[in-house]
Amino acid sequence: MSLDQISTPSRVAGVDEGVSTGELGLAARNHGMPLEAMRYDLTPPGLHYLLIHYDIPFVDPATWSLRIDGLVERPLTIDLDTLKALPSRTVRSTMECAGNGRARLEPRPVSQPWLVEAVGTAEWTGVPLRDVLTAAGVSPGAVDVVFTGADHGVERGVEQDYQRKLTVAEALDPEVLLTYAMNGSPLAPQHGFPVRLLVPGWYGMTNVKWLTRVEVLDHAFEGFQQKAYVVRQSADEPGEPITRIAPRALVIPPGFPDFMTRGRVVRPGLVTLEGRAWSGRAPVTAVEVSVDGGSSWSPASLAPDGGHRWAWRRWSYPWQALPGQHVVTARAITSDGETQPVEAPWNRGGFVNNAAHQIPVTCLEA
Repeated sequence: MSLDQISTPSRVAGVDEGVSTGELGLAARNHGMPLEAMRYDLTPPGLHYLLIHYDIPFVDPATWSLRIDGLVERPLTIDLDTLKALPSRTVRSTMECAGNGRARLEPRPVSQPWLVEAVGTAEWTGVPLRDVLTAAGVSPGAVDVVFTGADHGVERGVEQDYQRKLTVAEALDPEVLLTYAMNGSPLAPQHGFPVRLLVPGWYGMTNVKWLTRVEVLDHAFEGFQQKAYVVRQSADEPGEPITRIAPRALVIPPGFPDFMTRGRVVRPGLVTLEGRAWSGRAPVTAVEVSVDGGSSWSPASLAPDGGHRWAWRRWSYPWQALPGQHVVTARAITSDGETQPVEAPWNRGGFVNNAAHQIPVTCLEA
């Protein structure tokens, strides 16, 4: 049996096709953040979203090392103790899966069936990648830096180690980190222990987990994952590469839920609507809220970013709830005038769907 017989091409679900057992298996392995966890400024690691392409590798920290090679003057091999002994910094960053919102598209791209919960915010501690690359001496003519993880598998018929790249200029950003701690504790196995890459403001696929190698190339890297994460309308077009996180605001579900449907219930009177907003592009400068499904909008109060450029910001809005059915939604607006859309354009991979979050709410009779 060949690999392409057990690893099928990407496809779009047929009309009225339900979620498959394969997709349910992905959903069981990869989990979103419960939306009520947005009340935490920092997402507890067990609540932070997870997307794991292959298996979680077992890595012995005593024998782990990171190889920095390729087009460098002084190839390096760094063990964990050596890495931790280098000057470190901590960056608070919101991380979001590029496929967040995929399951809300019609027709549905068949893959991990995310709704809107594929997000989390943490403080990541590590060594600036720039310092390590400088120590290795990036040679003239370098173009891309490729990051290889220890996770190995097959996808769309291609056997591979998970790999992503940055340009040399992107890799030398001082906030790009080789991280070994999350919220002040060592990385959990599912979050990339012992070391993962952090690229603040970029979608999660770039933040390679279980790092084993950093290779500098004299040409553009065109590995599988680089070509998979693109926005395209058909399978035969190259598509637009996915990089920075599009603006998004999410609503912390108000009131209390129905167990099965998660439908929300509130009582008449003042209901403080709350949520979080973020962007990996221009900074979020405003959030607007609608309680009538987008027919009208009102400004929300937006908390300052506290110096954390790449982290979500809290917003709130006082709503006088009246008995009946309502649709609560929110949208983020950035400093360059980009407004989060109520509906996002469809694409074959189901990527970058930042359509405004809508929550049906029933307000009971007094």
